[in-house]
Amino acid sequence: MRAFLRFEDITTGLALRLSVSFLVIAASLALYQVVTRFVFGSPSTWSEVITRSAMIWSVFLGVAVAFRHGAMISVEIIQQILPPRLGLGLFLVANALSVIFFSILFWQGWAMTERVANQKLAALDISIAWAYAALPVGSVFIIVSVLACMIRGAQGDWTSRHGKTEVAE
Repeated sequence: MRAFLRFEDITTGLALRLSVSFLVIAASLALYQVVTRFVFGSPSTWSEVITRSAMIWSVFLGVAVAFRHGAMISVEIIQQILPPRLGLGLFLVANALSVIFFSILFWQGWAMTERVANQKLAALDISIAWAYAALPVGSVFIIVSVLACMIRGAQGDWTSRHGKTEVAE
């Protein structure tokens, strides 16, 4: 289990760095788009497409980090009201449902990415599959993060917020 938790720590750290990088790219290109459109009166044809794709990647990679830090919508209030064993059971069931959801999203995202591989992004000569690939890739990062949360929960840690763990009573 320790090896998997170390692996999750590395993958979630990678997801965080990539998510932030994509967000910086999106913000920079959005600013570039505004400047070229309203200052120079000649809008860029490619920056909006890349901005949108970078935002998609940023969100799907960032969800893994959000799960890791317990920042997703949760049933925490109900967990705290319940006796510890029932609260843990609810925590594990909720996370198992998340794993199922993201497994389906992985599968469907993979199929969709394959279906659009021959289509090109508007204004670019790049396959749109690069944008759609955020679904299966992000889902893998998310599944690893959720499974690690489940392991921590089973070991007595409810969440891992900001690198600190809270121990259940």
